[in-house]
Amino acid sequence: MADEQTTRTIAYAVLILLFVGMAWFIARRAGENRANMLEASAPKIAGEDALEGGAKDPSQFDEPDEDALEEMAELLGEDPADDD
Repeated sequence: MADEQTTRTIAYAVLILLFVGMAWFIARRAGENRANMLEASAPKIAGEDALEGGAKDPSQFDEPDEDALEEMAELLGEDPADDD
């Protein structure tokens, strides 16, 4: 068997290698996380970001219905009941 000093030296060498490996792994992950965070929080430029979702029937917005017209007239203060 190896003497106590050799065993201790080998154990220290293994622990130092593990420490360096873990430190490298943590530093690499931190760098990746920081890059992802900066990319996610970067200012958005029109046209570069994809918008999700959409109307099921976009043609329904081509012509306003009677309720929408009445609501717009009410908001603009053009209520036809006031003309009488």
